[in-house]
Amino acid sequence: MSIARFETFSKVIELGSFTKAAEMLNMTQSAVSHAIAGLEAEWGITLLIRDRKKGLILTEVGQKTLIHIREILNQMEKIKQEIAFASNLEAGTIRIGSFASATSCILPKIISKFHKKYPNIEFIFFEGTYDEIMEWFEIGVVDIGIVVQQNANIDLHLLPLIQDKMVVAFPEGHRFQKVKTIDVQDLKEEPFIMPKGVYRSHVDEIFSQAQIKPKVRFQVQDCATIASMVQEGLGITIGPELFLKDQPNIRIGNLKQLNWRNIALAYPSISSVSPAVRAFLTVAKDTFYD
Repeated sequence: MSIARFETFSKVIELGSFTKAAEMLNMTQSAVSHAIAGLEAEWGITLLIRDRKKGLILTEVGQKTLIHIREILNQMEKIKQEIAFASNLEAGTIRIGSFASATSCILPKIISKFHKKYPNIEFIFFEGTYDEIMEWFEIGVVDIGIVVQQNANIDLHLLPLIQDKMVVAFPEGHRFQKVKTIDVQDLKEEPFIMPKGVYRSHVDEIFSQAQIKPKVRFQVQDCATIASMVQEGLGITIGPELFLKDQPNIRIGNLKQLNWRNIALAYPSISSVSPAVRAFLTVAKDTFYD
């Protein structure tokens, strides 16, 4: 049993492919297969099954084992980083889970400052929904994540970053263009594009407090699709300014009834994170608290 085998197994599951894992690890595909087979033979169990239609499928024991293997790999990474930082040779990897608008609008500010101080630290980004980010924490895929505070797991520690205002988005030429602030009551007769998931709770709260029901024409999961539909004049929507302000051919307006979502960095605890993550949290705090 070796750390190299653990790394191979974890990478195969992360990428969902023996071929991709071999390329990433600079190994032959047969070497990757041999490493997995070696683990299975040593433990006398089957870790994963290759299915032609579904691809790689973890067995039940494989799922449980993967969590512990990632814990071991995370601890090994922390050991390497402690040694590197003690030798003033900062090295290591930070794995960050984030959602689309945060990846483009928040992370670059932190990483730019961080990279100047620690140029040898590498980053791996995982982009997904809030629920996926929480799941990545649970199974050890990410070290740190950008989350909405209201949706964060209570077991995680949070470093608040910014407040992201909820705004009204409408197409060019809409009557709201001439209005400084928009009363939510003015939305009730407008064809509305309702988000499914993501920031839906914020939108529901706005309408609930105003005691009105929007005239929902579409319910859409993907943020980019919502933006495209607004561009095409299929309706208006309410969403986070962080995302909507950079969408082409869309105008945004402030709501009279203010509503915010609080964006934060989430991490397990200062004592359990690696030196690189501790340094990242310090830089993030300096960036947003100056």
